[in-house]
Amino acid sequence: MALSAVQNLFKERKYPFILASTILLLLFVTLLIVTAGSQSSLSFYSQADLRRISSPAPPPPGGSSVTAPIEEPPPPPPASSDGAPPRTLDSSLKWEACKGPTAVDYIPCLDNFKAIKQLKSRRHMEHRERHCPSPSPRCLVPLPKGYKAPVPWPKSRDMIWYNNVPHPKLVEYKKDQNWVQKSGDYFHFPGGGTQFKDGVDNYIQFVEKTLPAIEWGKHVRVILDVGCGVASFGGYLLDKDVITMSLAPKDEHEAQIQFALERGIPATLSVIGTQMLTFPDNTYDLIHCARCRVHWDADGGKPLLELNRVLRPGGFFLWSATPVYRDDERDQTVWNAMVDLTKSMCWKVVAKAMESSGIGLVIYQKPVLPSCYQKREESSPPLCEQQDQRQHSWYVPLGGCLNRLPDNSSWPAPWPTRLRTKPLSLSSEVETEQMFYEDSKHWSALVSDVYLEGLGINWSSMRNVMDMNAGYGGFAAALTDMPLWVMNVVPIHVQDSLSVIFDRGLIGTYHDWCESFNTYPRTYDLLHSSFLFKDLPERCEVVDIAVEMDRILRPGGYVLVQDNPEVINKLGPVLRSLHWSVTLHQEQFLVDNYSLYIVLFEECISKIATDVELAFQVKHDMVAYFARPKRWDMDIMFLKNVGCLFADTYFERGGVMPASNCCIYSKTGASFISLSSLIDGNWKACLQVADTWRNRSEFGDCCQARVPDPQSLATKAHPLRIDRLDLICFDQSKV
Repeated sequence: MALSAVQNLFKERKYPFILASTILLLLFVTLLIVTAGSQSSLSFYSQADLRRISSPAPPPPGGSSVTAPIEEPPPPPPASSDGAPPRTLDSSLKWEACKGPTAVDYIPCLDNFKAIKQLKSRRHMEHRERHCPSPSPRCLVPLPKGYKAPVPWPKSRDMIWYNNVPHPKLVEYKKDQNWVQKSGDYFHFPGGGTQFKDGVDNYIQFVEKTLPAIEWGKHVRVILDVGCGVASFGGYLLDKDVITMSLAPKDEHEAQIQFALERGIPATLSVIGTQMLTFPDNTYDLIHCARCRVHWDADGGKPLLELNRVLRPGGFFLWSATPVYRDDERDQTVWNAMVDLTKSMCWKVVAKAMESSGIGLVIYQKPVLPSCYQKREESSPPLCEQQDQRQHSWYVPLGGCLNRLPDNSSWPAPWPTRLRTKPLSLSSEVETEQMFYEDSKHWSALVSDVYLEGLGINWSSMRNVMDMNAGYGGFAAALTDMPLWVMNVVPIHVQDSLSVIFDRGLIGTYHDWCESFNTYPRTYDLLHSSFLFKDLPERCEVVDIAVEMDRILRPGGYVLVQDNPEVINKLGPVLRSLHWSVTLHQEQFLVDNYSLYIVLFEECISKIATDVELAFQVKHDMVAYFARPKRWDMDIMFLKNVGCLFADTYFERGGVMPASNCCIYSKTGASFISLSSLIDGNWKACLQVADTWRNRSEFGDCCQARVPDPQSLATKAHPLRIDRLDLICFDQSKV
């Protein structure tokens, strides 16, 4: 009947109408698809996004998570037009370790020695600036020999493992200034510094006594410390609720920023050279320089003009250096140049003093009103044109002009009130203000109800945290009561919100995630990404970002990704190929753990396996083992005729036994059957009792394990669940 109806339509010559209707229908469907595909989100959430996710689904009862399989990635793209092989997104990616004597500390954009060698000038620190290789390297940074789980905060402020940052140069170079000392297996940081003769604590008190208006942690909350050394100034200010961005280049002061981050102190690698700092205008409450080795009046005063750009109106510049308190000809020449330059910028001296130790300082204040600029006898330096006051200061050359003051030059509310109140730089539009408060409410609920309770992350071991797409800083704001700090990153391809973050009393930076980040390997405990990947520029590849995440994440650390299902399904296999434990929660939260057990297992295999193919197969099977859901019991695995007993990965830290004993032990202190003993069938295996946090592993004596029903191990057919291990230690005296 339907067929006859169609025939009648054609007989009546109505097919032009049918054709037109079909075309209109196709156009309508196409429009819907294009509209859906073109929607993008800001770095923060639109109101629709906030309504969609402001009330996250509660975690399953008991705090357990729902684990879902990750789909396989799509087929690889075709070869590029230039004939180069495609860089595929493939779960079977083969990774190689970075090579060279500096591989363990490799920073791609700062260690591009080929590009640095070709520089025509180094006069303005060009060799300390970013020179990113193309294409991005896809090698994995190895661990330093003897790497251990970092010392936990707050103990880490004063001591770290030597093997984690094995660079003793500063110990000798700064031995008379108490920057850092080596004692046994540790570096100790006594709180000294070039200008901290009586200790950094006394120095901090002296500053506030000199200018009480500073009010550490209330009036002054956000600080930039230029040329920070090992960041003791910022580390001790944390006790006063002051958050400091400690900044220094990767230079002959070996590993100073690496020391800072290993200590758990906020820090970043940067230099005031030929380009703007990666911070917005008018953001820091105070900028500090203690013998920071920057020639402020160089090149027409461009370095100091850059500080003026990022200093908040009414903010302070604290300068402690020999020109302030010495009378020799060289120092006085520098001082006189500084007097002329600061006067031309309308900075005024609000305090000048000298400690009993003979160290002096001067404190300048930036103007709040533009009237001084208009009264200058000479317009030098000139005021910046309006179009010159750009945001996203990323690869922008230093300017020789004086930044104009913003329309609203008010000071933020005292901390911690400023965290929750409307930021000064936020648009005055009612809809934008409403979005800000909804964003804050959303993150408060999501962090408390899901992140802290339902994802299985060990937050007690989290210290250095990064939000890779920070928006308004809501994620960091929701964590301010915890003993951690957050580096808020605003990608350059999204709407700029970094000024809002600083107004709230938080810290952050701009970054292009198509390139590597300015930090050392193994410096962050947790990387958080909320809807970053779905809106990346086409030139960015997910696999390159995954490699960078692997580089900067500490072993035992976590990656927490919230994104749409398509992104999750692409990212999951790549992270698995990096040997991470990957779990999907509530179909939108991807939690990845860079297990220290796997890292140590790889070291173990490299020591005992003479057959390369066998070692690779064991490693491959081991990855498959750790990809399974976690269990409270322990399994004995037999992989290609090689057996090994592994501790459950639920415990968050681990270590490896010395010499040929290839064991992995848990936080509880019990280590397990050595590989060689298991192969030989010697079930009375050598065991070790160790405190993994101190890693006291050099024992001469062994312990004995009694395994229930040891005869069942002989079958080697299936993994055996061990419900109980009775450990008898023969020599506890060395523990």
